[in-house]
Amino acid sequence: MLEDVPLVEINYAPHVPHALLKELAAMLPHAVSVAVECPEEPYDGDLRPGDVELRFRPRGPFDVSGMDIVVEVRSKWFESRAATRQNRADDLCKAVADATGLAEVGVYLSLPVAAWAQT
Repeated sequence: MLEDVPLVEINYAPHVPHALLKELAAMLPHAVSVAVECPEEPYDGDLRPGDVELRFRPRGPFDVSGMDIVVEVRSKWFESRAATRQNRADDLCKAVADATGLAEVGVYLSLPVAAWAQT
C-alpha cells in the first residue's frame, strides 16, 4: 500500500473507445504504483481501494491536443522519485502505449511538495 495517493487524470480524445478506457482503468493503478514506487514508499503489489485516484476526462470542444491520451500523474516529491522522474515517465508512457495500442500517448509526471490526509 502506498501512503501517498497518486492522483491521476486521464484526458482522452473522442475517438478512443469505451472498452479501451475500461482496460486502461484496470491497468493504470498498478502501472502508476510501479512508476512512483520508491524506498520511502515501497509498493508491495497489494492495491486497495483508494490507493490510486483515477479521473477520466473527455477532451472538450475547446481543448487543443494532438494526443489520443494524456495521463497526468501527481505524486508526492521524494528525492529518490525526483532523481529518476524522466525514466519513470518514460516507462509509464510505454506501459500505457503498449496497453492501448494508441500511437499518440503522453505522460506527465509531477512531483510536488505535498501532504495527503485520508479518512
